[in-house]
Amino acid sequence: MIQKPSIPKGTRDFGQKEMAARNYIFDTIRSVFKSFGYAQIETPAMENLSTLLGKYGEEGDKLLYRILNSGDAFAGVDFEKPLAGQVCEKGLRYDLTVPFARFVVQHQGELSFPFKRFQIQPVWRADRPQKGRYREFYQCDVDAIGSRSQMCELELVQIVERVFSLLGVRVCMHINNRKLLTGLAEICGCPDKVVDITVAIDKLEKVGLEAVEAELTSKGLSAEALGKLRPVLQLSGTFEEKISVMRGLMAGSPAGMLGLDELEELFGYIRAAGVQMPCELDLSLARGLNYYTGAIFEVKALDWQIGSICGGGRYDNLTGIFGLPDMSGVGVSFGADRIYDVLVGLEKFPAGLASGADLLFANMGRSEAAYVLPVAAALRAAGLSVEIYPDSSKLKKQFDYCDRKGIPFISICGADEAASGTVQIKNLSTGEQRSFGSGDVAEMVAFVK
Repeated sequence: MIQKPSIPKGTRDFGQKEMAARNYIFDTIRSVFKSFGYAQIETPAMENLSTLLGKYGEEGDKLLYRILNSGDAFAGVDFEKPLAGQVCEKGLRYDLTVPFARFVVQHQGELSFPFKRFQIQPVWRADRPQKGRYREFYQCDVDAIGSRSQMCELELVQIVERVFSLLGVRVCMHINNRKLLTGLAEICGCPDKVVDITVAIDKLEKVGLEAVEAELTSKGLSAEALGKLRPVLQLSGTFEEKISVMRGLMAGSPAGMLGLDELEELFGYIRAAGVQMPCELDLSLARGLNYYTGAIFEVKALDWQIGSICGGGRYDNLTGIFGLPDMSGVGVSFGADRIYDVLVGLEKFPAGLASGADLLFANMGRSEAAYVLPVAAALRAAGLSVEIYPDSSKLKKQFDYCDRKGIPFISICGADEAASGTVQIKNLSTGEQRSFGSGDVAEMVAFVK
């Protein structure tokens, strides 16, 4: 029986055109990261489960892909106890930040702080697949660790602005501070409910205020507490107006007041730096990951509905879990797969991106192919992407090959060209054709480019 080929739900194949588009995204993001002085690292696809568990909250732990131990994983298992912890010691990484914290602690003696790094690698989440949400997807992370300065946050804002400016996507950056959420829990009289409040608020845009309040009620918040929380989630106005109201509400919370101070400092830097990207104080922004302690960010496309396409925040003690306390860091992660979907939807990819080559040498026969081989090699050495059609087929088939692959130039060198030492190159879009000497490499490159 022939098996029908398939892939798991929530994963995707990427062909030539898709990979050209994805590499355009990766190359753009990588160039911006490097321009701000960030260096690239990589970490393994799998980590010890002890590294991953407990870092993403209860819901995050449920989405971890666990890897069955090699060999006879069930040998010696006590079936009266939970199986997962006995047969799985490793898991696929859920994000790049926790592995980064592990990396920093493990390699601290080799690093200079503040340490600025970026990673472009896939992550995996056992989530329910839906539009814009995948089980395997790439993240493009950029972090600075070893400094508490709000200048690091500003730099991330500038990186986000630059990346999406180059990609031609209008975005808005939503900013909040997790200390405000701690303050909200305190003024609501529920300081022990910070995580519950954060997890519920994080769903506000998806499920609405009524559903969030219902979830918080089920977690034990009183009607009085919800009454104090509700005006904050519905607060509107300018940055200054929101801050003024929040200072009145947070007067009894030192954590909340510190969060407001940090937000005012950050927005002051944003104005001073001349950032043109819209940056909005969003008091309903929570980001459910437990390790965030300060500024938090989410970026959304203004012209395409898909959810956040970039997000992150400040974490003060993530490395402390691995034995290096008091090492504050801040970072953002670009969701490459969602960015890809936005660029496709808005038709923002450059024309001709998926072209396999700049120039195709048609194959007119064995001796003619031998004649163009050194010419093709010289053009490649000069920076052109060049193909030679492998078979001596009908010219129509070779022209069709150019058309399907988006190759803009073709060279047809027959016996006459080989005898005269010339090379004919034709621009397939304009019809212009020129003849060059076989050694006129610079002239040929200039014509094609």
